[in-house]
Amino acid sequence: MLITALSFPEQLVLTLAALILLSSFLMLAQVRLDSLINVFALQGLLLFAATVLMAFISGKYHLLISAALTLFLKVFFIPGQLRHLVVRLDIHREVEVIGNPSLIMLFAAGLVLFSYYVALPIRALSLLSTRNTIAISLAVVLIGMLIVISRRKAVTQVVGFMSMENGLFFAAVVSTYGMPMVVELGVAFDVLVAAILFGVFFFHIRTEIGSLDTDRLNRLTEVER
Repeated sequence: MLITALSFPEQLVLTLAALILLSSFLMLAQVRLDSLINVFALQGLLLFAATVLMAFISGKYHLLISAALTLFLKVFFIPGQLRHLVVRLDIHREVEVIGNPSLIMLFAAGLVLFSYYVALPIRALSLLSTRNTIAISLAVVLIGMLIVISRRKAVTQVVGFMSMENGLFFAAVVSTYGMPMVVELGVAFDVLVAAILFGVFFFHIRTEIGSLDTDRLNRLTEVER
């Protein structure tokens, strides 16, 4: 289906989908923690805008509640908590990357192509005009996983995990016109609890090994007493 055959709100949704994918690449390219958190908040803002648009396109106005929760959790609360942890734990602002950054970006581009290939059968079965976003959602999830794998700091790995959740939420909202409200509230509560637990987890790691560099965990050995 040509994009010109879609309505203007549907074209906006596809544009927001492209911007969300771009924000994943921006997160992967960041070399400073504060910039990474800011881009994550930007991705949450784009997700909020896409959810609001889908509420009016599909006529399922309960999605506005999901949009409000997304705005609160992923634009203000979680980024604010991460910034607070960065300052309180006195974490170095540089993001330590495992491997060559250029090769990682090329691999991320390959993941996008892979996502479109995997989503081809799903697109053929779907009748929704926004079915093209399925591949983008999958790509956001895979790039979030790549952020977790290719970073050393626990904070950056948490941002990658939250980005994966953003991809799953975007797929549910845009590709299927929303989940049941009970499921959406449950997911929002899980994200809130996860953000709090991650904060406790950071302090515990810092207390035990004196650093949030997860690579040091691989060098821990059992000491006989």
